[in-house]
Amino acid sequence: MNVLLFGLGALLGGAVASVASRWVVRRSVARARVAERRARTAQRLAELGSMTRGLAHEIRNPLSTISLNAQLVGEGVEDLDAPEEDKRTLARRTKSLAREVERLSGILEDFLEFAGELRIDAAPADLNRVADELVDFFLPQADSQGVRLRADLSKEPLRCDIDTPHLKQAVLNLMLNAAQAMGAAQPGRERELILRTERGLDPDRTPVVRLHIIDTGPGIPEDKREAIFRPYVTTKAGGTGLGLPTARRIVEAMGGRIDLHTEPGAGTDFTLTFSELTD
Repeated sequence: MNVLLFGLGALLGGAVASVASRWVVRRSVARARVAERRARTAQRLAELGSMTRGLAHEIRNPLSTISLNAQLVGEGVEDLDAPEEDKRTLARRTKSLAREVERLSGILEDFLEFAGELRIDAAPADLNRVADELVDFFLPQADSQGVRLRADLSKEPLRCDIDTPHLKQAVLNLMLNAAQAMGAAQPGRERELILRTERGLDPDRTPVVRLHIIDTGPGIPEDKREAIFRPYVTTKAGGTGLGLPTARRIVEAMGGRIDLHTEPGAGTDFTLTFSELTD
């Protein structure tokens, strides 16, 4: 009887082991297939990215030629032996052509910046200093748009690991968006753009530093808040919709994040958060 039970147990054990072995093999094969599909997808995306960047460069060259010729045609219109009305019409159409070429060139530049390889070279830096330099740089443009720009910086150094040139690029995108979003001055409401820095704690108690880009514009409707970070989604006439996605891509590549706080009619606060260096 014991021998019979032992044999039955061995038989069941062998069957279970066989089933387990086949399951392990199937799982390994499935994982290998998933990895292979991902590798093929990554390769196709890399090829597509290379192709689109090459196409953009090829388009940019003739655009430069068109722009130059539009300028030459515009200069030559004045010397034409033609009625003044015809000359004004030609000049107007030439200027319209030049504007459209400039707009397309801007779209291509934004696309190449967004689609290009992003190489982050992070190093310890003081977020206060970055914000102060940005305010100094952007002040003339803010003045020209009737926007009051000011800094509200922490009194203590806020050290974090960042790629300063790339971070400045990201924040300038956000500042330009904020200035444009405020549009024309509203009666009784000042157009104001504030860069504020602070030290804080994340929900998991991790020490962080934050840079706020705050405007007093109309705010962002709830149904647009997720979409604005997607490429080619824009609420501005003539905008490319790549400024915010590019900014988020840069910040996340440095290990940070962008949070959006907005209230219709009251303004918007884009908050950049990075881990604080405490050593």
